[in-house]
Amino acid sequence: MLKILTELNAVAGNEEKIADFILSQVSGYADDIIRDSMGNLIFLKKGKKQTSKKIALFAHMDEVGLICTDITDDGYIKFDCVGHIDDRVLLTQKVLVGDDELPGVIGIKAVHLQEKEERKKVIKKEDMYIDIGFSTKEEAQKHVSKGDYIALDSPYVRLNGRRFKAKAIDDRVGCAIMMELMHDKYDCDVYFCFSVQEEMGMRGSSVLTRRIKPDVALVLEATTASDTAFVPEHLYATRLGEGPVISLMDKGSYSDIALRKFIVGLAQKRNIKYQFKLTSNGANDSRVIQTAGGGCVVNAISLPCRYIHSAVSVADGGDYDEMKRLVRAVLNDIGSFIEKGSEEA
Repeated sequence: MLKILTELNAVAGNEEKIADFILSQVSGYADDIIRDSMGNLIFLKKGKKQTSKKIALFAHMDEVGLICTDITDDGYIKFDCVGHIDDRVLLTQKVLVGDDELPGVIGIKAVHLQEKEERKKVIKKEDMYIDIGFSTKEEAQKHVSKGDYIALDSPYVRLNGRRFKAKAIDDRVGCAIMMELMHDKYDCDVYFCFSVQEEMGMRGSSVLTRRIKPDVALVLEATTASDTAFVPEHLYATRLGEGPVISLMDKGSYSDIALRKFIVGLAQKRNIKYQFKLTSNGANDSRVIQTAGGGCVVNAISLPCRYIHSAVSVADGGDYDEMKRLVRAVLNDIGSFIEKGSEEA
């Protein structure tokens, strides 16, 4: 499933293709389905017991990518980024342009034509272009228009052992786990929320949260793993192979202390590997979910991922399996957490 999901293209604001696929695969496991005007998907799976509390899982369907801003007289495409992408990872990347997924490559002025000072600087995206093989604007305009989305072209590949490379691991991993967990039955009602435009400011989850008004939410994400060459160990945020990441805090949210302790306790009880994110960099849908409406108890469970927001993100299959085990355990036992909260209130 991860191979299929990561190879689908759904740059933020253009998630229709992946939303259609998710609907085709899991609609039969939901008791109610909503596809709102933004493109968010909500699947309600009714529980075996009645409860007034609403439980929600969130994962975003969109990925970072590019958008066409101009076509030059000699048929090259100028572009801007959709979501945050480091300019340094763009050069020479293969891309797919527009709904017809026209192949292209990102290039720059030939190195032998650059001034000495130019060669010393990081090349900015403004100085790059996409070559789609045409020689004139008129030819290119028959296939490409301003505003066309452009996806990074990077197939899913298994690396040595259980690790794998793909684009859009952030956040197809969350989508894949939610799709699998929808096959199960739970005591409580669970809303499985597939959001849009997370990479452009968590817009979809903001709308979803105000619509559902969940009491408890889990955000399933991918997060930065920095256990790479030339990085001192004390600067590692997370590590591949050490299990899913339980959030403490980030630039946008603080995890609920009681919910975090509940999740950690389950992991220890079930011998599920886990780790904490040791930096506060980044943010995810938790930021808007936590503070929307009357507020929500929220925590993020994430897959550690190297080279995130690039065409060559790398993750570990063992971490994925442990993440799925942990989220399943939380859903199966969330009733006890809710009951405890009710008693304390």
